[in-house]
Amino acid sequence: MVDHIADMLNTLKTHETLGQRECTVKATKLTRSILEIFKTHGYLKDYDFLDDQRGGKFGVHLDGRINNCGVIKPRFPVKKNEWYVAEQKYIPGVGVGLLIVSTNAGIMTNSDAEKKQIGGRLLAYIY
Repeated sequence: MVDHIADMLNTLKTHETLGQRECTVKATKLTRSILEIFKTHGYLKDYDFLDDQRGGKFGVHLDGRINNCGVIKPRFPVKKNEWYVAEQKYIPGVGVGLLIVSTNAGIMTNSDAEKKQIGGRLLAYIY
């Protein structure tokens, strides 16, 4: 089985490390949601859909702001009042980076889930 999130984050991290400003990742609804969060928080310049007649790809325009990113496996559950524990485990400091979380209200960041007082499952981190 292929993990599209891990593949996408590995591609982004590798291209950032090499100093390249563009890359392509496989297009899925989940990767679109995560890329939109990265774009909203300034980790990417932009992304666009490239139709290859096989499901498509996203062309990602990098900004040079990603220091590290990765997938969190297994997908640990976090209760609504325990976000600080997950933040301490995966993010280097307060206010630095994001946790991407799958909740019953959709894909969002840990801070959004904490504001809405809901729990979820950890998907990825970025800083």
